[in-house]
Amino acid sequence: MSDLTPFADLVALDHGLSVVVTLRADHSPASVVVNAGVLPHPRTGADTVAFVSAGGTRKLAHLRTNHTIAVVVRAGWQWTTVEGTAELIGPDDPHSDVDAEQLRLMLRDVYAAAGGTHDDWDAYDQTMRDERRAAVFVTPTRVYSNPT
Repeated sequence: MSDLTPFADLVALDHGLSVVVTLRADHSPASVVVNAGVLPHPRTGADTVAFVSAGGTRKLAHLRTNHTIAVVVRAGWQWTTVEGTAELIGPDDPHSDVDAEQLRLMLRDVYAAAGGTHDDWDAYDQTMRDERRAAVFVTPTRVYSNPT
């Protein structure tokens, strides 16, 4: 099991702002910025890096084809990279063990793990439904950082 402590330590320093790298069909990298955090996988309980993504995004399309992913969090000159495999759970990527209520709570948990707060959770839930948002859980295969 990979230790995600270095990643988690940096999340709180800059809202979990992270660069996500997925692979296009031609195997070239595609990069985007997300808010990511560390929390247990909802089924396995193993620590993962997780973020929320709107439905219909290219990163979700890439991950449906190739589950390979890298996530880099940074704060100042400190950074940690997590490489691994992604699992999507959302309305367009249903999981037999996750119903609509569990997904609603899961999306809140992922958002909070990335440092997010909200004044109106009902509005947040509605936006997640309207945008067909999915939770992306990254199971780490490699974790590395710059020296401190």
